[in-house]
Amino acid sequence: MSTLQSEIEERMASSEPDVDVLLAELLPNGTLRVFIDHPDGVTLALCERVTELLGDLRERYALEVSSPGTERPLTKPTHFRRFVGRRARVRTREPRPIGPTAEQRAKSFTGELVGVTDSEITLAADGGVIAIPYSEIRRSNLVEE
Repeated sequence: MSTLQSEIEERMASSEPDVDVLLAELLPNGTLRVFIDHPDGVTLALCERVTELLGDLRERYALEVSSPGTERPLTKPTHFRRFVGRRARVRTREPRPIGPTAEQRAKSFTGELVGVTDSEITLAADGGVIAIPYSEIRRSNLVEE
């Protein structure tokens, strides 16, 4: 998790404690994109409140605050636990073995999220079942079925 995301999460925890910061990413064009969620859903009014709370960041970045959409990012163990049984795409930092022979390697896996622990996720992908530690996940999101 980035320092910027941690900072945004701390602000939300004190001002909007029910807001879950799913992902805060700085794009190459200088845009800071923040995906949020809320138990009652994400409304335009909530996005506006969060944008106001992050007002000082608008001085440094073009700021986008939005709902995660159908292909929502998965960044924390709680996110993965919530969506066990759903299809996800997981991209790793380094290539990982595919299948039982481990001769082929890949950095992107798509399949059903079948298990989650405090240290890793388990995905039933085309090449078989693969366990991926959180530390090796570069990016992940749900995939529309």
